[in-house]
Amino acid sequence: MENLTGFIAEPPFCEGLETCYIDLLTSCASNVRAEKDFYLFRDESEANHFYLIWEGKVALESVKPTGPSLIVETVAKGELVGWSWLVPPYRWRFSARAVEPVRAIAVDGKCLRAKCEKNPHLDYELLKRTIEIVGQRLEASRLRMLDLYSADGQREPRFEFSG
Repeated sequence: MENLTGFIAEPPFCEGLETCYIDLLTSCASNVRAEKDFYLFRDESEANHFYLIWEGKVALESVKPTGPSLIVETVAKGELVGWSWLVPPYRWRFSARAVEPVRAIAVDGKCLRAKCEKNPHLDYELLKRTIEIVGQRLEASRLRMLDLYSADGQREPRFEFSG
């Protein structure tokens, strides 16, 4: 547990979090590894974890009915993957695929939700931090959408596609 505590305290998501909250996160955490092209989770499946990436990269993908998936964002070291564990109905809104080997800390969302029920201050702190990340990613998506429509009116998609 001590090793996980150090890793959990490092990412920006946990920066400045009180030690007692780091301990609660650690009590719900485990180390995970994912090889390239492994899916940490898939769109619409049950969301019961979030991940703090400490090595590798993860693509957040939107599944298209036909053709390749659309990469919405790529997440790397120090970043959080997954917020759907915190918001009912606890279903993933995207898929998350390792684009290179990944080492991460998986935090069990069910375990943490139970701790949040008993500790509203922890719940509020996690909500504040998670909504900040959701806002940043929404803004990044907005900018990519603006870039999709060039100034001359031509529609030129500039998103990455995976196979």
